[in-house]
Amino acid sequence: MSYPSGIVAGMDRWLRGPLRPFRSGQYRRLAGAVMMSLFAAGVWMIALVWQVISMGGGPTDLSYVAAAAAIGMLATTLLGGVLADRVPQRGILLAVASSRMVSVAVLALLAITGWAQLWHLVAVSLVIGLGNGFTYPAYSALLPSILPAEDLMAANGVEGMLRPTVMQAAGPALASALIAAWSPAAALAVVAVLELAGVLFLLAVRPVPLRRDKSGETAHPVMATLIDLRDGFVYMVRTPWLLATLLFASVLILLIMGPIEVLVPFAIKDRAGGGPGDHAVVMAAFGIGGALGSLGMASFKMPRRYLTIMNLFWGAGCLPLVLVGFARDVWLIAAAVFVVGVCFSAPMVIWGTLLQRRVPPHMLGRVSSLDFFVSLAFMPLSMALAGPVSGSMGVGPTFVLAGALPVAIAVIAIVWAKMRKDELAHPLDIPPTPTDDATTPADTTTNATPAQAHEPTTADALAPAEPDHPTDAPAHGSATTPPNARPAGDDEALTQPRR
Repeated sequence: MSYPSGIVAGMDRWLRGPLRPFRSGQYRRLAGAVMMSLFAAGVWMIALVWQVISMGGGPTDLSYVAAAAAIGMLATTLLGGVLADRVPQRGILLAVASSRMVSVAVLALLAITGWAQLWHLVAVSLVIGLGNGFTYPAYSALLPSILPAEDLMAANGVEGMLRPTVMQAAGPALASALIAAWSPAAALAVVAVLELAGVLFLLAVRPVPLRRDKSGETAHPVMATLIDLRDGFVYMVRTPWLLATLLFASVLILLIMGPIEVLVPFAIKDRAGGGPGDHAVVMAAFGIGGALGSLGMASFKMPRRYLTIMNLFWGAGCLPLVLVGFARDVWLIAAAVFVVGVCFSAPMVIWGTLLQRRVPPHMLGRVSSLDFFVSLAFMPLSMALAGPVSGSMGVGPTFVLAGALPVAIAVIAIVWAKMRKDELAHPLDIPPTPTDDATTPADTTTNATPAQAHEPTTADALAPAEPDHPTDAPAHGSATTPPNARPAGDDEALTQPRR
């Protein structure tokens, strides 16, 4: 579709900075699907709680429902990464969104007619959890197929901004209004409608080629899946910056998420003399900080010292938690968690872009699933440990540990993985050019892409890791897509074609 030059110029001025990915028609549709999914998730969180309560259930019943979703995600996340590297990601997202839409629609109908039972809620939560385990790896692997490398950081920032504003604020607000005006069943019906809108957006996204050549594969599908899963772990172990960051992130989540989610209410009540309203203000400050941190980071290009800045941001950003344990004013607690929110979310934009830029395209789904699995595994453990630890040493000292230890661990990770040397050897602040994707000798002797030519094997994993690992791959290009081709959807960009 063509636009008058004046309109194009006006839109070009607006679609810059963090909004520049919206120049792509493909991305606008995908972002619409993401927004509808996050909106539905926000409404679902509140509607589910009050549906349990309206059925006469209590905390134990709600824990069954929540546990079903968590178990589902843990069960499928690693498999989701393997499938995201073997199956077109758009199809995975469509299947997951459609299953959510149908299951929630059935539950809403049962709730409206008064036939809903607890096991129905558990079953639907399990279906949603199973599907969500496939979503993040598929989305992460799809994004570089529809956007150029220089727009990935902005796109990850937009997603990081949407999560707190849409899922944690707008969605719950809409759910509360619907429940107050009608019933939890009405809110469930709206969830189904939002999921339907997300499916329609995904249907509008044009299929893109899988960035992997499977023509030479002869193994049985089950054996090929196991080999893919093994190779994902091998790549992680053989890539120092990836292994060090994932280990640091595991410890970081273990240290801070429990105190933030479990102990902050007690710090507000016991030391600052606050109540539920003050708790809402503090958690809103954390969400707003996260949204602003994501959007702010998306406004910049990738820093030269991206590994160092990312890990130090995460480590030093936890220091304000020390104040939370001893603050006697709600505003001071809110200010502290606001800074933590900024410093926790801003590096996530770098991290998502880093994976999409440096992980070989045919490995991206598996690596993304490992990243997601870390969060799923250590977050509930952190929440379970926060209470006993604070009971033995006190809330204040627990927050001191949560705030101070990440800084030291971040420095250890940077030094151990030689990140400062690695990030200079693999700069990401310069957009890829056609010469960056030039054919290598490996391409002339095999059918593998440059990334596949460097894929680690099990034998490689047993060998000493080299300081500068050569597995970094171009953001684009595979056996099915010419290296210099623009991503699908750029032909519908509102600006002039990129040079």
